[in-house]
Amino acid sequence: MSTTAAGVFSGMRIANAAALMDDTFDAAVQLIQDQIDSGKLESADILVRSELEIYGASLGKAAALDGTGAIFLIASITKPMSAAGIMILADRGELKLSDPVRKFIPEFSQGDRKDITIKQLLTHTSGLPDQLEENATLRAAHAPLKEFVKGAVRTPLLFKPGTRCSYQSMGILLASEIAERITKIPFRDFLKQELFVPLGMEHSALGMGEFEMADVVRGQIENAAKESGAGAANTKDWDWNSPYWRDFAAPWGGAHCTALDVTIFLRSFLHPDGKVLKRETALRMIRNQNPPGFTPRGLGFDLSPGSFGKSCSKRTFGHRGATGTLAWADPKTGWSCVILTSLPFNVSGELLLNPVSDLISGAAVE
Repeated sequence: MSTTAAGVFSGMRIANAAALMDDTFDAAVQLIQDQIDSGKLESADILVRSELEIYGASLGKAAALDGTGAIFLIASITKPMSAAGIMILADRGELKLSDPVRKFIPEFSQGDRKDITIKQLLTHTSGLPDQLEENATLRAAHAPLKEFVKGAVRTPLLFKPGTRCSYQSMGILLASEIAERITKIPFRDFLKQELFVPLGMEHSALGMGEFEMADVVRGQIENAAKESGAGAANTKDWDWNSPYWRDFAAPWGGAHCTALDVTIFLRSFLHPDGKVLKRETALRMIRNQNPPGFTPRGLGFDLSPGSFGKSCSKRTFGHRGATGTLAWADPKTGWSCVILTSLPFNVSGELLLNPVSDLISGAAVE
């Protein structure tokens, strides 16, 4: 069952490791195929790579798409990509992580907001909420991203900045707004020019980019979270599958990528070469930036124990996405794993994303 992903990587295989991962990868693919055969899952791509080996498979409706693989809405795997954009500006001296957000967004200055730093936006310690209370109303009105920015500027904080860690998409939104105010160009264009193109991520975009709706995998929206519509008839024009949301370009969850491109992104942190980020900056992004007792977070990256495969080391970094995606890389073993599916994480997580990651991570340490 194992295949080379579009012939892009053709490195030799290590004999002993290859035999073990061959069997494990086939078992992982079978777990995914079982869910497709059962009718629970429509589409999936998986790409597993080490320094000298690569395994890839497309399943279900994704298998009908040739080239470099199917294009999925990767949801929150977008977050570390957006954070990388912010760190590109940091490398250029355009901002510092210690800068208060109000330095670039003056209207974000009332009460405790005045003390929130850019670093806190990227490490989920700002006190901002994950989503706005008016999220559904804004989406139903097809509001532009700027309306969400206005909402994030005035939304009540959940706690005093720096005193807790609580997952918050609105922090990533305001970080991207800072980038736009510095560069004077849309953040989606900035990421394309400064991240996707230099890394060779040829099938990636924040929003739809040059893709058509027919180019991207349909999400099984009936299993989505409530804030994403959950398949309700009255949310069809703003849910994950709507043209509005697909091109909304949410910096916290609106990127479209192939498994190959996500792999390229992850491995640029395993072996930073200065092409996009300074080496020390890339390494900083995948190291814990939070105080003891807080959930460990890099800059945009999830470092939480248990987020990835059971056998992953404590150095593993990556992210998961609500649309049914999971991506990680382990510096200790050199393996990376990207699983993109059409089945939302609240179903696919326990059903196949976690079990598949457990299999792959277990073989990686043998």
